[in-house]
Amino acid sequence: MADTYRAVVVTGPGQLELVERVVPVPGTGEVLLAVEACGLCGADGHDIERGEGPWPRVPGHEVVGRIVAVGDGVSAAWSLGKRVGVGRLGGHCNECAQCRQGKFQLCRKQHFVGSTCDGGYAEMMIARSTGLVSIPDELSSEEAAPILCAGIATFNALKKSGGEAGDLVAVLGIGGLGHMALQYARRMGFRVAAIGRGTDIAADARDLGAHLYIDTDTEDAAKTLASMGGAKAIIATVGAGDVVSPMLSGLAPEGRLIILGTGKDPLAVSAGMLVSSERSVQGSITGSPYENERTLDFSVLTDVRPRIETMPLSQAVEAYRRMRSGETKFRMVLTMNGGAGRAGSSRTHEIQGNGYDAR
Repeated sequence: MADTYRAVVVTGPGQLELVERVVPVPGTGEVLLAVEACGLCGADGHDIERGEGPWPRVPGHEVVGRIVAVGDGVSAAWSLGKRVGVGRLGGHCNECAQCRQGKFQLCRKQHFVGSTCDGGYAEMMIARSTGLVSIPDELSSEEAAPILCAGIATFNALKKSGGEAGDLVAVLGIGGLGHMALQYARRMGFRVAAIGRGTDIAADARDLGAHLYIDTDTEDAAKTLASMGGAKAIIATVGAGDVVSPMLSGLAPEGRLIILGTGKDPLAVSAGMLVSSERSVQGSITGSPYENERTLDFSVLTDVRPRIETMPLSQAVEAYRRMRSGETKFRMVLTMNGGAGRAGSSRTHEIQGNGYDAR
């Protein structure tokens, strides 16, 4: 193993730099990963452009790699050479009240990968063993990476939807998360409506599993859903409150609006809209390592795959720009096998985001 590795770090708001670091030694309960792939997520925008430090910090929380060193106190299940993943939730503490109840995804001492600890825009990464996810052999590292965030977030949201096979379920926002939600919803047996803006995404939405596409440029999506009897659930992958709030009227009685997008805008919710038909609004986080493994297994079983573009770590700045600008269909993944660009590692790049948090 080499003594150093390359990593892309955030040195300040919107500033990315490719650097060389000394390979770390895993501590108690930790492993060292040789990263093979790391997906880019819209939530990286907060870590890169609006994070508050401490800096430098390595972003990225859709990480797949192989264990190359093991610290003390790590289960024998996580052996050298094993291929594993790490999502946004980087490992629970097993001590807090939520952990003692088995609600590991709500751990109060959870590491948030790429935000409160270093993530996967790097050739090496330290990870808590409690956050590790086993990767099925049927998935490549590049395919598996986006499932660790975009996949589990939408898979779990659909499981919480209260819907049954044949029910109408709508997906609001057909991007990195939405394109996974459409596939899972179709394979779970729902009647699937995709809600997007413009006609350019319509064919893709249908190909991904939507039975119908609602273009918000020409239709009132909530009225369209209501005319169909209302949706049992609407999975909102965008964070804009003025876009999400009107969708409540498109829910069926006892329907659920499930929020995945993490925008800052407040939701305008009419109490009457909730009370009169017993509708509800629910937030949904990604999930525990066990739930992540269930998502991966379901993806293999039903042939769900993210649609990805790949770029080497040396081109992380351009990959991030393409993701934030919406040029990528539908998920960008960094790979660690491209050696080009090492000589320019000291250059700092200023990033300008597009002002939204859709993942």
